Amino acid sequence: MMGTNDLEQHTWTAMPNHHAVRTFKAEFFKALAHPLRIHVLDALRDGERSVGELRDLLEVEMPNVSQQLSILRAKNLVVTRKDGNTVYYSVADPAVFRLLDVAKEIFGNQLVGVQGMLQTLSES
Repeated sequence: MMGTNDLEQHTWTAMPNHHAVRTFKAEFFKALAHPLRIHVLDALRDGERSVGELRDLLEVEMPNVSQQLSILRAKNLVVTRKDGNTVYYSVADPAVFRLLDVAKEIFGNQLVGVQGMLQTLSES
């Protein structure tokens, strides 16, 4: 049987691990918390692209693309491959697309709820 001190010790040692996981998750989601980074990831759904290709596709300046790719790379969301002077980016784990798709579904569901609420208000 566990005594009070054993329980306190168990709780104390387990908490930092849970905190570390929550912190990791929060940092992961922070990496996704920018519209251009999400646009970059969506642009990589069909495979790797160079920075120049991404710049042209996203219609943004090169420094903006490079900055967002740097953040995604630091969080291990994208990986690089160099071919001569050209650096190609691709998604490190395609499961991120499922996450983005689920987020899109959730946002769509929320919008449907908001539309319903607005409809109710306009009928009042």
